[in-house]
Amino acid sequence: MDTTLTDPIVGHLLDGRYRVESRIARGGMASVYLALDIRLDRTVAVKVMHHTLAEDPQFVRRFIGEARSVASLSHPNIVQVFDQGTDGKLVYLSMEYVPGRTLRDVLRERGRLPAREALEIVIPVLAALGAAHQAGLIHRDVKPENVLLTDNGRVKVVDFGLARAVEATNQTKTGMMIGTIGYMSPEQVTAGVADARSDVYSAGIMLFELLTGRQPYEGETPMSVAYRHVHDSVPVPSALVEGIPAPLDALVAAATDRDPAKRPSDATAMLVAAVQVHRQLPKTPQQLPKAGAHAAPPATPAQPAPAEPYSTGQMLAVGLNTPRQNPPANVTRTMVHPRPDMLTAAPETPRSRKPGIFRAGWFVAGLALLMVAGIALTGWWFSQSRNVKVPELTDRNVTLAKQQGESQGFVIKIGKARFDDHLDKNMVLETQPAAGSEVARGSVITLIPSAGPETVPVPKVEGMDEATARDAIAKAGLDVGRVSKVASDTVPRGLVVRTNPVVGKQVRKNSDVNLVISAGLLMPDVTQMTRDQAQQILTQKGFNVQIDETADDTEPGTVIAQDPPGGSETVAGAPVRLTVSKGPDQGWHWPWENQPGQNMANVPDVRFKNVQDAENELKAAGFKVKTRDVLGTQRVVDERPMGQQPIGSQITIWH
Repeated sequence: MDTTLTDPIVGHLLDGRYRVESRIARGGMASVYLALDIRLDRTVAVKVMHHTLAEDPQFVRRFIGEARSVASLSHPNIVQVFDQGTDGKLVYLSMEYVPGRTLRDVLRERGRLPAREALEIVIPVLAALGAAHQAGLIHRDVKPENVLLTDNGRVKVVDFGLARAVEATNQTKTGMMIGTIGYMSPEQVTAGVADARSDVYSAGIMLFELLTGRQPYEGETPMSVAYRHVHDSVPVPSALVEGIPAPLDALVAAATDRDPAKRPSDATAMLVAAVQVHRQLPKTPQQLPKAGAHAAPPATPAQPAPAEPYSTGQMLAVGLNTPRQNPPANVTRTMVHPRPDMLTAAPETPRSRKPGIFRAGWFVAGLALLMVAGIALTGWWFSQSRNVKVPELTDRNVTLAKQQGESQGFVIKIGKARFDDHLDKNMVLETQPAAGSEVARGSVITLIPSAGPETVPVPKVEGMDEATARDAIAKAGLDVGRVSKVASDTVPRGLVVRTNPVVGKQVRKNSDVNLVISAGLLMPDVTQMTRDQAQQILTQKGFNVQIDETADDTEPGTVIAQDPPGGSETVAGAPVRLTVSKGPDQGWHWPWENQPGQNMANVPDVRFKNVQDAENELKAAGFKVKTRDVLGTQRVVDERPMGQQPIGSQITIWH
């Protein structure tokens, strides 16, 4: 089925950065998509949590914290986490894309694997888990679905921390246990707690499945399987499949012990034991006895004698934290006794030994020490890598990123900061080499901090004409935004009165600066104003006021006309003629006096109040309001008409 038609996330630009190309897989907790990181131009895998989890705030908080911890892991056998984030209701992880298939796919295709091949898969898994355990992280969900085999043969572990984040949800756990109960340790089932030894148990179950082709327990319900994990001991693989070498039985038995204290202390301890077993595996199955076969019995000394060097089987038991004197019951036949080819006659007392035998004893002891050193070195080689990946340190505070890098063994240097429009100052913009690059341990990583957006001061353009001001603003690295005009009796027409933002303010480069241009000196409109108020305003502005009176129906003392009219261009000192009403002729009466039943109301006195407050008060009293700007202030300087007026009539205010 074409997921493009059925999955709305396919084709979506997630978080403005990840272009989702196709869906790779879908599981119980999340879906995985192939995506292109358009910022870094690289292919990534994006894991998007199902909405039932993403809608749980507790899960999202824990998920973010776990993602940050996992992102700090840098190991060749761990799938690198690059980024985490949210996009609307989508909660996602951006991870290294690993072309290949899961270990579950291999098991479905091939069934059980040969012993050597099974160990060669488990060993790098243990190396990955060991690195996490040393960093204080527990996987909690080790299973074949979370082990990837790349096309070039590398083994990768994925989904560190996701199970821990799910534990934080308020949802029932039953659905989450169905897919993983077969690998859960007894303590996870009974108490819901997990530590490094829980991962060891799961790895032991996975090794059992690789060797036998099935899980140790089956049941009709998840709880029946969980019950057997708690109350039964995991059988040795050779009980199901003949020919599995005894050391592998011992490794599985120790890793899957129901008592956590009897298991290897962490994945690194199990890794050393697994490497030792791998070294013992024969090229052909006949070279070691099967788990059910008996080795030749040892020669029993008549009296206590110095211990013989440990056989490889005994060293395995030590590596698995098993006391030398009391090895596991199911491995006593092969683990406690020397191999047949190393048996000698019963040891003599020290006085009867010959010099040649002494030398032979020292030689065997030296050989044993050499073998121990070889095992330790091989374990270290498997668990370490000469090359490591550069961790993801971008989008983090420089100081914290430096501490994280140094804690992982890198030498951290701080490079020259670079301006960036999207990242805050002192956040890591880039690393050199880039995250995910393979470098030698202890290499130098240079952090390039963000200097934040580049800012420039708004230039002084007041008093310039518009063309000159535009040129000055462009040279400063800014753009001209909105241009508006305003009357001014101090700035000549066509020149800049002011800018917004103001001169000298630091603003982002390439941002807009608005210009306010002078429209010159305009004649104020004082019609309908009282004579005294109009004359005062015009005189203050420097005009030469002349007044004519005439009979008119308007209230006496009201300016009914002016010349030049309001809004016309003029110059300071120009004459202005006002026509003022001296009242109506005799016999005139107010229009509403002949209209019985006319609703009247007192006009509120709003002079010297804020313009907006004045408008609201007049409208609340039932009047219409007209405003006129004569002084450019936000205070009312005059109001007409006043007294009692018909409700619904117009009141003019000047400011």
